[in-house]
Amino acid sequence: MRLGVNIDHIATIREARGIDSPDPVQAAVFVELAGAYGITVHLRQDRRHIKERDVKLLNATLKTHLNVEISLNKEILEIITSIKPGACCLVPERIEEITTEGGLNIIKFIEPIKKVVKELKENGIKTTLFIEPDEELIKRVPEFEVDAIEINTNKYSECKDITNEVKRIKNAAVLAKSFGLEVHAGHGLNYYNAKPIAEISEIEELNIGHSIIGRAVFVGLERAVKEMIELI
Repeated sequence: MRLGVNIDHIATIREARGIDSPDPVQAAVFVELAGAYGITVHLRQDRRHIKERDVKLLNATLKTHLNVEISLNKEILEIITSIKPGACCLVPERIEEITTEGGLNIIKFIEPIKKVVKELKENGIKTTLFIEPDEELIKRVPEFEVDAIEINTNKYSECKDITNEVKRIKNAAVLAKSFGLEVHAGHGLNYYNAKPIAEISEIEELNIGHSIIGRAVFVGLERAVKEMIELI
């Protein structure tokens, strides 16, 4: 089980004051030293937290793995294909949203997604689709020729009785694995609910951000990351 740590909220704190601190690039070094597999950031169209500068510096300095979440926006795609991070996860994006609200609608946006995936792969960038744990959607994924899916665990994270959602995520992961896809998961996972998802053997990677950064306020970033690694 690999842990990718989303450091967007380090940049959110920086942007609250409009200054250059705390620096998410510096934070990424502590995350790496704590043993995380890699760093995830979301380069949004409105640049509300992560900037192009952050992605460039992270890509140049990280010793591990950089995963950049992006929408299907043409400008963002041009930036990413010029920087060439190790991986990109395609996500839906709405300017007014607080955080990503759901999985990518791969049925509605078939051709735009295929075009973006083609450009990413031509630039040597590993590509992931962020989707709901819906078996009918998973069956459509092979036609996009991506490397992996990331299962949206938001509904799971909001459930009081997690039994059905764990089963749903497990079934989706098994099906995706049968197609030769890597399976990742994330969104809303924290120190209290991550373990049942980590126990699904088909899932190879968890991407977690808000809860780790929140815990780091109290215990420090390195310890917060190490605690999550130990937990999963």
